[in-house]
Amino acid sequence: MELIKLDSKIDFLGKRNIALLISALMLTVSLLAIVPGIRGLNFGIDFTGGTLVEVQFKQAPVIADVREALAPVGYGNAIIQTFGAPEEILIRVQNKSNTNSSAISDAILSSLKNKFSDNEMDMRRVEFVGPQVGEELTQAGISAVAIAMLAILVYVTVRFELRFALGADAALIHDILIVLGVFALLGKEFSLPVVAAILAVIGYSLNDTIVVFDRIRENLAANSKLKNPLGETEVCNASVNQTLSRTLMTSFTTLLVVFALFFLGGEVIHGFAFALLVGIGVGTYSSIFIASPIMLSLAGRFQSDEEEQAKIDARP
Repeated sequence: MELIKLDSKIDFLGKRNIALLISALMLTVSLLAIVPGIRGLNFGIDFTGGTLVEVQFKQAPVIADVREALAPVGYGNAIIQTFGAPEEILIRVQNKSNTNSSAISDAILSSLKNKFSDNEMDMRRVEFVGPQVGEELTQAGISAVAIAMLAILVYVTVRFELRFALGADAALIHDILIVLGVFALLGKEFSLPVVAAILAVIGYSLNDTIVVFDRIRENLAANSKLKNPLGETEVCNASVNQTLSRTLMTSFTTLLVVFALFFLGGEVIHGFAFALLVGIGVGTYSSIFIASPIMLSLAGRFQSDEEEQAKIDARP
């Protein structure tokens, strides 16, 4: 299915300055939002440490009533969500100082029994994440993203050129920071599933970028054999246009699945699906307006004068 003809002539590269300005504004807002003193990420108990309590009711309770029941014991700000069935409630709380997990679960269960005396309930599980474990998970998450970025840099450098690799990594950093910024601005919980979603966004965005870069490389090779070769800007613009239909169709079909996860998957994977929604949208944008312009701006930066002259001399 071809949404846009291969010979379309949309001037994407001609608008690169506007796109880069928009990206600069988005990145500035995102970076400011991520700073803890200004806004900061709302880290879940996976990172901060805390207690998770799963309770099964005989009849599905109202979430607002559950929160009201927990307020007197100091857990009114807990993260409360259904888990699987409406009767199963998942409660996540940050530990108070000098309070162990057992005391927290006992206080929660006692408060719920007082509030829902006519609704039978059963404590299904209690899990505790200590601050040390949360710190280790934070370091592991950062390491996973850093290793992925480094591996991509090496892979794209070997397959293409260093300037292509830097363009791809710049686009990926752009995508990651904007996803983090959106989470910080909206105050959404940042948990391990969100880290997994960010890694998935890296893979998705890179795939889009590689498709565009592959077409650029093919067209640059063909262009060098012409009597009157085009400039690299025109070649890159044509390449983006030729892959545009594929890029949009892939994004559209992927978003259909992610929308289904977001609206029908429940609260458990809500953060994961939301990160994918933002990441896929931004990743599609960056593969068109960020990766290629940055790659193009680095032309000749990593070649010696002899190599550059050899390329010119090789042209018919």
